[in-house]
Parts: sequence; structure tokens; C-alpha cells
Amino acid sequence: MKITVHIERLVLDGIDIPYSERPLLQAAVEGKLARMLAAGGLSADLAPGGARPRVPGGTIRLEGGNDPCNLGTRIAQAVYGGIGR
Repeated sequence: MKITVHIERLVLDGIDIPYSERPLLQAAVEGKLARMLAAGGLSADLAPGGARPRVPGGTIRLEGGNDPCNLGTRIAQAVYGGIGR
């Protein structure tokens, strides 16, 4: 099964990520989300194909500061919580 995820915009209120670290954050989100989707798949309502205009990610705890790799992992987990099994 091929899964395509398009994230047009990621809103992070109250988090200051330096411009130079944004590619690291993006790579962390993409990598972790891809692994989670490969292992767990999509929710039943999205599996046959579909889209959601918005996936609320909820609240993410900032333990360990704004490290882009750690933050990217937690963002991917939050996104997966809205689209995964």
C-alpha cells in the first residue's frame, strides 16, 4: 500500500525554532511519521483513501527543550494520533 501525506502548514504556537534548525525538524517529523505509518497503517476511515483538512495535534510537552529531532518525533506522534490506527 502506498500512503501519501501532504502537510501544507505546521503551526507551533509558543515554540521558537531557529530558521537554521527547521530542516532538522522537518526531517524528524517526516522520518518518524513514515516509520509509524509503515508499522501501524492508517485509521479505518482514511485507509480506503481520503483527506482531512485539519488534524489537531493536541498538546506536546517540551521536555528537553526545543531540540528539533526530539520535537519532530513528538509532533509526528501527535499527527499519527489523528490519522493512524
